[in-house]
Amino acid sequence: MKNDSPLFPFKHPEILQTAMPMGGIGAGCICLNGYGGLQDFSIRNRPSITAVQDGHDIRDAAFALLHIKGDKPVTRLVEGPLTPGKIYDQGLQGQGYRHGGHEGLPRFKHSRFESGYPFGRIALSDPLVPLQVKITGWNPFVPLDDVASGIPCAILEYTLRNTSRKPVDFEFSCHLSHLAAGSGGKWEGTRNDLIPGKGVFHSNTEPLGDESFGSASLTIIGQCPKIKAVWPRGGWFDAISALWREVDSGKFTTNDGKADAGRGGRNGGSLLVKGMLAPGKEITLPIVIAWHFPNSNLAAGQAASPACEPGGSCCGAPLWRPFYASQWRDARDVAGYVHGNFESLRGRTVAFQRALLGSTLPAEVLDAVTANLAILKSPTVLRQENGNLWGWEGCFADAGCCPGSCTHVWNYAQAFPHLFPQLERTLREQELKRTMNESGHIDFRAALPDGPTAHGFHAAADGQLGGIMKVFRDWHISGDTEWMRELYPLAKRSLDYCIQKWDPDRKGGLFEPHHNTYDIEFWGPDGMCGSIYLGALCAISEMAAALGKKDDFMEYDALAARAAAFMEKTLFNGEYFEQKVQFRGLRDSSFLDLVAGRKPGAEGREMLALLKKEGPKYQYGTGCISDGVIGAWMARIYGIDTPLDRNKVRKNLRAIHKHNFRRNLIGHANCQRPGYALEHEPGLLLCSWPRGGKPTLPFVYSDEVWTGIEYQVASHMISEGLVRHGLEIVKAVRSRYEGLIRNPWNEYECGNYYARAMASYALLGALSGFRYSAVEKTLWFAPKLTRRPFNVFFSTASGYGTITLTKRTLTITLLEGHLDLKRIVLGESKSTIDLKTNATARPGTPISFNVNPI
Repeated sequence: MKNDSPLFPFKHPEILQTAMPMGGIGAGCICLNGYGGLQDFSIRNRPSITAVQDGHDIRDAAFALLHIKGDKPVTRLVEGPLTPGKIYDQGLQGQGYRHGGHEGLPRFKHSRFESGYPFGRIALSDPLVPLQVKITGWNPFVPLDDVASGIPCAILEYTLRNTSRKPVDFEFSCHLSHLAAGSGGKWEGTRNDLIPGKGVFHSNTEPLGDESFGSASLTIIGQCPKIKAVWPRGGWFDAISALWREVDSGKFTTNDGKADAGRGGRNGGSLLVKGMLAPGKEITLPIVIAWHFPNSNLAAGQAASPACEPGGSCCGAPLWRPFYASQWRDARDVAGYVHGNFESLRGRTVAFQRALLGSTLPAEVLDAVTANLAILKSPTVLRQENGNLWGWEGCFADAGCCPGSCTHVWNYAQAFPHLFPQLERTLREQELKRTMNESGHIDFRAALPDGPTAHGFHAAADGQLGGIMKVFRDWHISGDTEWMRELYPLAKRSLDYCIQKWDPDRKGGLFEPHHNTYDIEFWGPDGMCGSIYLGALCAISEMAAALGKKDDFMEYDALAARAAAFMEKTLFNGEYFEQKVQFRGLRDSSFLDLVAGRKPGAEGREMLALLKKEGPKYQYGTGCISDGVIGAWMARIYGIDTPLDRNKVRKNLRAIHKHNFRRNLIGHANCQRPGYALEHEPGLLLCSWPRGGKPTLPFVYSDEVWTGIEYQVASHMISEGLVRHGLEIVKAVRSRYEGLIRNPWNEYECGNYYARAMASYALLGALSGFRYSAVEKTLWFAPKLTRRPFNVFFSTASGYGTITLTKRTLTITLLEGHLDLKRIVLGESKSTIDLKTNATARPGTPISFNVNPI
């Protein structure tokens, strides 16, 4: 195998928390940890992260052994040394009983972990082992190809290199516990079969529609292994003990899975290959672990139905099936697909990763962008058989956290719209077609499986208004005007609801109490939600104009002008946009009723006295909130023109950096959730009160640090020319996710793999100024860095590749797909290249343009 060192630019000296997800979009994942082991088998349409210690999940395990034959035989578990923290965990996990069973086997003495997502690599060595081992873990990741990027598998390439002066006779074996245990995690009813010449196939005899029905496989590519389809069955530690004895003695035995019908102890299967390596030679052994669990009864947010109880199944059928079940019959079929397309899948994944990491951007930016692509492959994301996405906000150890592709959280996420825009559009359809009622109320938590929701809670102003902006964005990314035409009347209904609900007098601000991403209601107009309101008005007026709806355009355009004027005149305090807390003169009198005793509440006397003095709980008032101009960020990166004064936006961004960014948090009081950043660590606070006036009870989470908001602010700063400020924030985020305290691929908030962190993808467009409209066939490019040549990865709905700018030439190179161009707009001066005839970039035929220095 050729040298792949460019794939691994990030070095990880701290590995305690390191765990890189390997899996398909909406297919679950297995994590590769920092010393080469596997953990977190989240493969059954539900999260299953390290802390889970009950059910069959604790028995999920896979490991490899290397046996060296000869005069001085030696056998090693193909993993590096356990960290002290992992050793400590062994005692926490049922006093050592609840683990894979292999952790105590002799290990390699030295290990080094390095990465470049979607690849991770561990280098192992041991003075008693004449072979060095490198483990490369990955799963296919190909922009725009949702099938190739959605395979339920983890691939581990074990590269063995002879560093001695003599030939080395070796036996390499890989072992997988039976991942398809039956209902309740029982081994009864499981089946163990051979996949001739490739490996083992494990399944069960559960009913076809049962949630526990499924299969898994362990195979090797390019070898003809010895196969043990079923482990020796017994009790206690018998299975692993017997396996170790066989491998360590060089007497590995085979079976077809039928001979050992015992019911006790661990179940699993193994494969082994033998070889002889001459000095200096190496061999790569690709291992594929595939899974297939085609049924799920997981339900969330559904409207009441007399036919089925949420969480149950109807007539023996599952509530829904994952998308991959429509592509492959079982895990054996998945493995066959990977074997048959391995070179292509790997080559395309390498090409994508090299193009992305070949961007001439600061290391902390590439780290932030690539690390959070893991969220796409994490249990946060589910995908139904019809192709529709559905997501949690994040994941707890054994359950999803905060369901329903939450509109205000997913407002921040910018990776799906560009890398897999066809999947992102299913979220727009979900919001407007299935979770909006006739009045225009959108339940910001969509149902799983697809269907109507109960509409029993507030609409979310930031989520619902942001959804209208995202229709505009996804229309321009896709170029599909018919799609936009279909959604336009629904988007209009949504916006009209927002106006009537929160700005009934059409003054240009959200006056009535409006729910938002902080899980509370803001009373009175504010810059955060108001800027999204302005963006939504401008977005729909532009869509109306494109569809020839003149009256709609005039109506919303005029209201947008009032909204911008209102923000600038009433909410801008000379430094930043703030909130004008208001609870009198509104349609909603609930707060006045509460403090007057006309409405019962949970508050005691002391709290009521505080409310009478300060007004509604959970406001920000004179505070400088980091989300203060988020709507202007969305408008900027989506290409929506708004009349808001950009100089005031820039002032607001400077104020956010000045007042909210802390190079350390020593002395900062946080009575909320301090684990995201604390003490010596740097971070961007959600809000500060530099002018005083902090409420006794400010909005929930105000003293916390969220990476998704840090990336939102950083990318907005960079796009507005505040490059140094933005990069300082990005570097601060990634310094906290270094592998010891936090997992580099798990920027958590309310749960692991939190969706908001996908805001980091916006850093690519911010630093490059890249944007492409398939509607206008126009490309915008305005790098914020002076380095030449400047090279950056890009992805559109029709193709992806790189753009390279020298002092005089702009070159577009496609890796896959195509890119049609009529016009190129360069730099902040917006100099334009109008092409006399349309140009189309295709793979293998880069197109170049002479340009003036940018």
